[in-house]
Amino acid sequence: MNIKLRFLLCASAAAVALSASLAHAEMTISAYGGAQSAPHSDVEVSDQPDFTAGWEGKSFSMPPYYGFRGTWWLEDLGQPNLGVSIDYSHAKVYSNDSTRAEAGWSHFEFTDGLNLLTLNALYRFPIEGTKFVPYVGAGAGINIPHVEVTRPSGVTSEFQVGGATIQAQAGVAYQFTDRWSAFVEYKGNYSWVDVDIDSGASLKTDVMTNAVNAGITFHF
Repeated sequence: MNIKLRFLLCASAAAVALSASLAHAEMTISAYGGAQSAPHSDVEVSDQPDFTAGWEGKSFSMPPYYGFRGTWWLEDLGQPNLGVSIDYSHAKVYSNDSTRAEAGWSHFEFTDGLNLLTLNALYRFPIEGTKFVPYVGAGAGINIPHVEVTRPSGVTSEFQVGGATIQAQAGVAYQFTDRWSAFVEYKGNYSWVDVDIDSGASLKTDVMTNAVNAGITFHF
């Protein structure tokens, strides 16, 4: 069993165990979107010279950047401000023209998603006498990118397990009612992407995405 598959199975088992253990906790479901970008990253290709990729986020181009999050707050365990979340974000990056010219490729992007799935710990800081609730969080998980590469030797267009992802976030929520709240936040992810491309070659790059999100939350 390869390392990527082993990591995916372990993450899935952890998520199932976590869901069972948190069955009686306060639960919320969130949906969000926003503006996401990524700085340049070095790209290693096994059968040609390495190059530096300049990335564009194009958050509002189809398919857009978005995310969903399920959070369990541990009130029943005596920790009302401590939470655990499972977070999925459809982050994406497009290489710019100069990157493709340097590599000699006509197409290079992860635009049907880097597809970041993370398990996170959250802590909230309710402000007494107000409806504002700042929070912070951090976690780790996997990236499952849709690899899109077109070069003279062939074409790659498929989902693959890319590797590990770490996440950090900080934001503030506003509680409109007992059931509904809205939030704004910064969310950053660092992803180690190691994928296969045509002709038996491999591609490695580390992608850091930075996002400013706005979203809405339903409280069960």
